[in-house]
Amino acid sequence: MALYWEEVVVDSKDPIALGEWWLEALGWVEVDRGEEELEIAPEVGAHPTVLFGRVDEEKVGKNRLHLDFVPDDQAAEVDRLIALGASRVDIGQRDVPWVVLADPEGNEFCVLAAR
Repeated sequence: MALYWEEVVVDSKDPIALGEWWLEALGWVEVDRGEEELEIAPEVGAHPTVLFGRVDEEKVGKNRLHLDFVPDDQAAEVDRLIALGASRVDIGQRDVPWVVLADPEGNEFCVLAAR
């Protein structure tokens, strides 16, 4: 038996707005849109996708799962994401070579140092 990784689901109070934020942040493409969900991918037909779906409750606490991204220029990418609406987050990471940010709904993600 094999498993195929279809998507990562992100719960959101406003999935359309949050999905559009991630579309711009990542430069990905929109795969599907409904009244209460938005699905994005690196390119048409690529998997896994990221599906933003509506929930009523607010995010509480630190994410148990988060995404890591490797840019060409960490400082420039952090500045760009903050200009788009991300914020720096202190989750107790101390002195590390990555930067922890949060999207507009508070979901943490990391911008790693360039490889």
